[in-house]
Amino acid sequence: MSEAAGLVQFMSGLGEIARGATSTLPVWQRELLCSSDRPLVTFSTHQVPDTKDMKQKSFFFTINDISAFRRLVPIHLQSCSTFEMLTACIWRCHAIANHQDPELEMPVIWAVNARYYGNILAFPVAFSKARDLRNKPLGYALELLMKANSNVTKEYIRSVSDLMAIKHGFCYISVRSFDVTDVRRVGFDAVDFGWGKPAYGGPVRAAVALPGLSSFYVPYTNNKGESGILISIALSSGMMGRFVKELNSMLAQGKNNEILLKHKLPTHSKL
Repeated sequence: MSEAAGLVQFMSGLGEIARGATSTLPVWQRELLCSSDRPLVTFSTHQVPDTKDMKQKSFFFTINDISAFRRLVPIHLQSCSTFEMLTACIWRCHAIANHQDPELEMPVIWAVNARYYGNILAFPVAFSKARDLRNKPLGYALELLMKANSNVTKEYIRSVSDLMAIKHGFCYISVRSFDVTDVRRVGFDAVDFGWGKPAYGGPVRAAVALPGLSSFYVPYTNNKGESGILISIALSSGMMGRFVKELNSMLAQGKNNEILLKHKLPTHSKL
């Protein structure tokens, strides 16, 4: 119950009981997540504890915005998921906004759900030096993120379980990292206690304002009726202005590329 999917599962079960339906039966089998008799860590999992005073700001992205970002990366990377595309953009902007040593490692950390019932999360990490994120094109960050995402296999989950047994818990959070949790499709909007769908379900505003917690990707519709993704990001006060400037510049560049492509299209084409 400590994370979004577990909370939705619990609330949905209560909703079924409230409506007189048969509640979904839990399948605990927690022994599947026990560490090995001889724990063996086979995957590298980075620990970068650190915290700092943060300032919070929310950013809204439409489908057109995401399409604009895709035009900034090579064709072979444009098949990436929306989550990967947005995360790569924000990761790079985060590194550019951070004026610390260019040799510093700048991790991006996200939650991967490996559940069947109960709280089962793994946190893959993509790492790069700040210098490379700042100077190399967006496709560099996206490729690193996609590779780390694809490495989350059954063996990876087992390795994390063994690491937790050895370390007795550890912290991923860093002021230099961008930490994200995608709850767009968790199912808060489908919980029904017999009164219909909720007006809202998801993280409370205060949750993302606390240092050391993830930024959340949530579904949102703006006052123009446009559907998109709302992301709350917490950065130090000095970094936030630079971050906003770089993100707006990147978005403008992607939209400008669309205009250039339209101008380059031939007037007549042959089938």
